Amino acid sequence: MKEKIILVLDCGATNVRVIAIDETGTIKGIHSVPNATGPDPDYPEYRIWDVDMIWDKFKTCIGSVLQNISKPDIAAVTVTAFGVDGAPFKRSGKMLYPVISWQCERTHPVMENIGKYIPINHLFRINGVQPFGFNTINKLIWLKENRPEILEEMDHFLFIPSIFLYFLTGEMVNDTSMAGTSMMTDLYKRQFSDEIARAIGVEKEKFYPLVEPGTVIGKVTSGAARETGLPADIPVVAAGHDTQFAIFGAGADENIPVLSSGTWEILMVRAREVMPDEELLRQGVTTELDPLPGLYNMGVQWIASGAIEWIKKLFFLDVIDQSNVYDFMVGEALAVSPGSNGVRINPAFYPVPGSQQPGTITGINLNTERGEVFRAALEALSCKTRMGLQVLEKAGRFKADSLICVGGGTKNRLWNRIRADVFGIPVRIIEQKETTVLGAALFAFSGIGLFPSAMEARSRICYSGETFTPGEDAPLYNQLFREYSGFLK
Repeated sequence: MKEKIILVLDCGATNVRVIAIDETGTIKGIHSVPNATGPDPDYPEYRIWDVDMIWDKFKTCIGSVLQNISKPDIAAVTVTAFGVDGAPFKRSGKMLYPVISWQCERTHPVMENIGKYIPINHLFRINGVQPFGFNTINKLIWLKENRPEILEEMDHFLFIPSIFLYFLTGEMVNDTSMAGTSMMTDLYKRQFSDEIARAIGVEKEKFYPLVEPGTVIGKVTSGAARETGLPADIPVVAAGHDTQFAIFGAGADENIPVLSSGTWEILMVRAREVMPDEELLRQGVTTELDPLPGLYNMGVQWIASGAIEWIKKLFFLDVIDQSNVYDFMVGEALAVSPGSNGVRINPAFYPVPGSQQPGTITGINLNTERGEVFRAALEALSCKTRMGLQVLEKAGRFKADSLICVGGGTKNRLWNRIRADVFGIPVRIIEQKETTVLGAALFAFSGIGLFPSAMEARSRICYSGETFTPGEDAPLYNQLFREYSGFLK
């Protein structure tokens, strides 16, 4: 019997993609086109997502993928996207205002003055989400303060994956994984918070119905079928926030941390216990709702490969073959002893996005070489990750015995070795690259009944890959970590 396929519509900030993936996690088709924000028609200095343009891009991607797969093999369609963004709708389907992008700065002053609605410490205790300026709550308050007639007329607020689910099915729902990014939910009730809704003067009923990931919300309508080329009546399944499905798709079980290493490093863990308090607020810990009830996704984040890019531009522009510049950088760093001959670097590792905390480089002299600076950055980043892991272990009351690492940063084998030595636990690099799409597909397979649960669907996935274990340099790096623990705070 042929494997069934899930078609995942993945709306990212950089690319819009459609990926066909089967029950074994094998990608059967993929197509992507660039994505970007545009100016707000009413406020040109602000940024919005043009959902009609994104929908056209999805249709292009769907058409390309359908050329490589058999339509009868498509078991379901689902949608995943970045968090917090959404738009107000009428029940008729009319969108009342464009999707304000998380990249738009209009909402940052709202967050800075959120205390006039509800104290920030109390708000954090209810929902566990860090007070980032782009959170959904700030978009709603901005509309309330600047375009109150929009909220008055709104029947439904749809997060961005739900907008495309609506285009496919005609059904208006939101899912819990997206709701958990909004700063509007009660973390423990897994619902929108009555208290927060009252505080900002927005009716929480306008965010319902709220469904769990894996819920079949409808079928591809005949109209959507004509637009996309998809067969009509294919089940459409709710997925949601890309981060949550990336963690699940990476194969992480409870208390197994996952490090997504890219421009930002995001360290998250699926934990059963969490207690948002002022200490976690100060440490930059954010907590979102896991796709499965009863679990929470705690995380911290900081600039990572973004700092490496800075070092490349500053020290390695003279490398003739820039296509292999990272191999060259690693080669020079390999020639440096652990500890980087006393060079220490702190490239603004503060955990809150947008922080302007300055960085420092110490321990340099007239004989310092660029390989030492690069290796020092890898060591400092690894120490910062261990600090983040300790914060999550304390908050979630667990002790990690291994760590899964995904993303572009895993291509640097030296960095992986340093991580294992600094952490003192094995670091597993999995071969599954499209973990967000895989996670969403697993919930879709479960939702249409091909598997009794998403966990059962995941049991069929091969998570082979290389494991880096602590080596002979681990004691030295343990000492280095103690030094950096004071330096990086």
